[in-house]
Amino acid sequence: MRVVVIGGGPAGMMAAISASQNNNEVWLLEKNNKLGKKLLITGKGRCNITSSLDMKNFISNVPGNGKFLYSAFDNYTNIDIINFLKKHGVNVKEERGNRIFPTSDKSVDVLSAFEKELKNKNIKIKFNAKVTDIETKDNEVKYVKYEEEGKQKSIEADKVILATGGKTYPQTGSTGDGYEMAKRLGHTITEIKPSLVPLTTSGVSLELCKEMQGLSLKNVSIKIMDTSKNKLIYEDFGEMLFTHFGISGPTILSASAHLIRYKNIDSLLKEQKIKLIIDLKPALSLEKLDARVQRDFLDNKNKEFKNSLNNLLPQKLISPIIQLSEIDGNEKVNEITKEKRLRLVKLLKNFTIAITGFRPLEEGIVTSGGISIKEINPKTMESKLVKGLFFAGEIIDVDAYTGGFNLQIAYSTGYTAGSEIQ
Repeated sequence: MRVVVIGGGPAGMMAAISASQNNNEVWLLEKNNKLGKKLLITGKGRCNITSSLDMKNFISNVPGNGKFLYSAFDNYTNIDIINFLKKHGVNVKEERGNRIFPTSDKSVDVLSAFEKELKNKNIKIKFNAKVTDIETKDNEVKYVKYEEEGKQKSIEADKVILATGGKTYPQTGSTGDGYEMAKRLGHTITEIKPSLVPLTTSGVSLELCKEMQGLSLKNVSIKIMDTSKNKLIYEDFGEMLFTHFGISGPTILSASAHLIRYKNIDSLLKEQKIKLIIDLKPALSLEKLDARVQRDFLDNKNKEFKNSLNNLLPQKLISPIIQLSEIDGNEKVNEITKEKRLRLVKLLKNFTIAITGFRPLEEGIVTSGGISIKEINPKTMESKLVKGLFFAGEIIDVDAYTGGFNLQIAYSTGYTAGSEIQ
């Protein structure tokens, strides 16, 4: 059997490796001049390979159609990818938040492991091959058409695996080509939005964020609230970052995956009803934080308020906190009333930013939306509409939080699409 895989990202590479069993002839067509361009930039170039969580907990970390992935996650697990990498000399380590990275901190080592296995399996790779169409006869795949060095070519196929990615990071080749091919074959493409994307602010909140630009807060608790209903949308603990446009960082990116799906989100953002509430001191209760502030005030009793917060807060946070506390920065610490002090303490536990939007699709880490899961067999990843057509990775309408889950989706769906599962 001849299998043609379209797309050389982690899903496509895994699909090609999986499809190479039983003496199948496997072709991998990649429109770039090398494989895994997006893989190389994941995890800031370190590659967050997967998560160490038990696989049964992966579904709860996939807000985008997680239940569709039960079979795929069962077929190829986090242990499987770790063992695959170890076989090729890539050892791994676990970091905060169950994140698994290569011990070398180099994503290129992960890519090299895939490339070695592709070579071992004698998979035929064509670079700079831009696929233009998938031809069918009697609703069954027959040919894959592609452009190579300005020439139109075609290759006969018994099975085609479409793994062209989403529409985020278009510079890596994820430009949505696969959606158009699938649409021409009768597939439904659900609305394409950015997921795991930074969030924007405006007005006073934007001015605050600009003032704190570049400040990374670690070990903070965040809550995203719909203030129109006083409803908690999302909460998390970890790291976040202030930017010139608003907020980013791991906890914020994961929050965006929830916000993108929230009912009437566009109008709520426009009305500034969505608020980020940051607990800057989550390890301390209100009472304990007040006691801590009182100790700091005692140590700095003869100083001006603006010079008394150095041990409590990062430098870039001091001015915004003074501004929001409405305590005069020049006021002597020993003159600050209990009422003002308690206002400061509450502010440290409830530092609030109004969220007004999402950064563009191109800046999202993954794409929300894609080939409708209603039209894909979850046990095989085969199209329910076209015989011999399979899907893998981000092109499918599934997406997860940060933490290695999206890459695991790529491996698991790629492995399943390539396997000859009946």
